[in-house]
Amino acid sequence: MSLKRLIYSCMFILTLSYAFFVQARPESKAVAPFRIAGNLYYVGDNYQADYLIVTSQGNILINSGYEADVAKIRASVEKLGFKFNDTKIFLISHAHGDHNGGGALIKKQTGAQYMVMDADVPVVESGGKTDFQYGNSRDLDNFYQPVKVDRILHDGDQVKLADTVLVAHHTGGHTKGCTTWTMRVSENGKTYHVVIVGGPFVNPGYKLVNNIAYPKIARDYEHMFKTLKSLPCDIFLGAHGMYFNLDKKYALLGKDKKNPFVDPEGYKKFIAQKEADFYSELARQNAVARRDVNKPEHQ
Repeated sequence: MSLKRLIYSCMFILTLSYAFFVQARPESKAVAPFRIAGNLYYVGDNYQADYLIVTSQGNILINSGYEADVAKIRASVEKLGFKFNDTKIFLISHAHGDHNGGGALIKKQTGAQYMVMDADVPVVESGGKTDFQYGNSRDLDNFYQPVKVDRILHDGDQVKLADTVLVAHHTGGHTKGCTTWTMRVSENGKTYHVVIVGGPFVNPGYKLVNNIAYPKIARDYEHMFKTLKSLPCDIFLGAHGMYFNLDKKYALLGKDKKNPFVDPEGYKKFIAQKEADFYSELARQNAVARRDVNKPEHQ
């Protein structure tokens, strides 16, 4: 084989490898849409958690998955007997492609008002290019169609539609504008506090110390955990099904009088574990930073 052909062959293999890398996504399984409680429904899969809130004046959708997932969400909404075009408000947990990648398409198809926490607005409107961690990534899944935000939210803002009220809690760290949503639902004469956790994980590669792109990342994580621990929670949900053991709870749905998604103790344990994970990683990174500072210039 000539050198030229060898080079072309290597380039072809690298191209295929890169294409596989950028398209790789966590495996997910379909989940039949279902009612969680009251007017709150689940329309995601077992990995990407998407929620539909139905009101007399139209519906609210939380999270979109990637753009390719919008058709599946639409099918789930319609399988429940609702109209996708009745979506009046679109909200997200945070500005990562697996939660808002389909935002532009949802807005185009439904005309919904897109509402985003202030610190995530620049990321949404840049299509992911200004994300502090992934803005320069070569992974195409981190980018999506830029879309204009209709309403900029701030910590504690309410989103109202008919008699439904959601509260936006700024729980930054995972993204600068990561948002935890709370609401109340009624079921069999009882009112439940719902918490949809935005994102308490420290992703691989996140710099918690000396992060030029996000100087207050550690403080935001600390604020997040303080906020999450202060929220009353009966029904524990989140941006991913794994947060709240969706697979296990879904399997129990309808087999007992008790709603498996009512899990205040599971919420407390999850938050406590993620907080411990955060402080463990913060201590590790601080130790590395101190070691680097004290390292002799010439060895």
